[in-house]
Amino acid sequence: MYTFSNRLKIASIILMVVGALGIGFGFISAPTTVEEAKAMVASHDNDHGDAHAVETSHAVEDGHDAAHDEHVLHQLQNKPWAALYVAAFFFFMIALGVLAFYAVQRASQAGWAPLLFRVMEGITAYLVPGGIIVFVILVLSVMHMNHLFVWMDADVVAHDKLLQGKSGFLNPTFFLVRAAIFLGGWILYREYSRKLSLKQDQADDNSNFKMNFRISAAFLVFYLISESMMSWDWIMSVDPHWFSTLFGWYVFSSMIVSGITVIAMVAVYLKSKDYLPDVNDSHIHDLAKYMFGFSIFWAYLWFSQFMLIWYANIPEEVTYFVTRLEDYKLPFLGMFAMNFVLPLLLLMNSDYKRINWFVIMTGIIILAGHYLDIFVMIMPSTVGDQWSIGIPEIGAILFFAGLFIFWVFRALTKASLQPKRNPFIEESKHFHY
Repeated sequence: MYTFSNRLKIASIILMVVGALGIGFGFISAPTTVEEAKAMVASHDNDHGDAHAVETSHAVEDGHDAAHDEHVLHQLQNKPWAALYVAAFFFFMIALGVLAFYAVQRASQAGWAPLLFRVMEGITAYLVPGGIIVFVILVLSVMHMNHLFVWMDADVVAHDKLLQGKSGFLNPTFFLVRAAIFLGGWILYREYSRKLSLKQDQADDNSNFKMNFRISAAFLVFYLISESMMSWDWIMSVDPHWFSTLFGWYVFSSMIVSGITVIAMVAVYLKSKDYLPDVNDSHIHDLAKYMFGFSIFWAYLWFSQFMLIWYANIPEEVTYFVTRLEDYKLPFLGMFAMNFVLPLLLLMNSDYKRINWFVIMTGIIILAGHYLDIFVMIMPSTVGDQWSIGIPEIGAILFFAGLFIFWVFRALTKASLQPKRNPFIEESKHFHY
């Protein structure tokens, strides 16, 4: 049985406390009036040039200064909310990516994976607290506690024919109902599959294993549909005038590679503490191959989406990337390097995939890159060019990292880390590549 070390437990609690302070600072420092917002922009301009000042002068010349100032106020008020939402979704999507990978291994009856099933089950335990937090943020958005989703504002919809045409799907009630169905389905599968996994250890036959196979195959159908709709709802709808038919797959690729990366990192950690004696270098090598492969898959989808929109040059489509290249050039190009170029170079060599510290180092780069990916998806439509990676953003990352570590490693203490009666456990023990 795994024992959650006091050192790791205390570290996770410290991360949560420090992170909560950073999140609180973000909300406290957010402006409450137009005057405060203008003062913050002016201060920012003094430190970083006069780009905002030029924009403001153009707004005044056009006679839209009041509307512009109100818009900037909403952007600055959105900053702590957006920072919270990006980090909350990022860590939730890691657990959801692991759940998809776990279901695939169950449905395919993979012989190499059973030794890692309890690691995956421990990580997916985070779906409950992570999902609740994301759902609460969505509920608060519906209650107009923030301006993350502009289509939730009735005044905006009243003057926007495109949003009126989408109101049958994009309306607060249906939005929350869908979110509840998605979360309920994901968590229900995780809990039932985990229950069958534990029962199989004490069983005299393989009935629990077979049932797990059947529900996993059925769940994957639900997952593919719900994950696509979730990506439209929770991410793409922050900019409801833009859409991409590749978006569901794009978010999935980010989700699955982040999840597999965390499986590898947790497995390496547990192995270093002698808790997974039968997990060998071939298991880590296979996980690193998945990290490499899905990084290529992510880059393929990223380029496909970017290239098609750039080549067609349709105004309502290309605006999405123009905004990111003009206002988010560093994180936009940086995350491409971290999500594709570096994993390609670092994991191309087969021998490096067997070196534990090398896999951990590459994993940290991949996770940081996919956080930036979510950041670049959410921030331009919620905070515009008022973005930064400061105390609220770092605080949110620290808080959810601490919560994730605490919840996952506490879940790992609840059962033996090695399944006892999985039909493929011997094959997994003797897996070599």
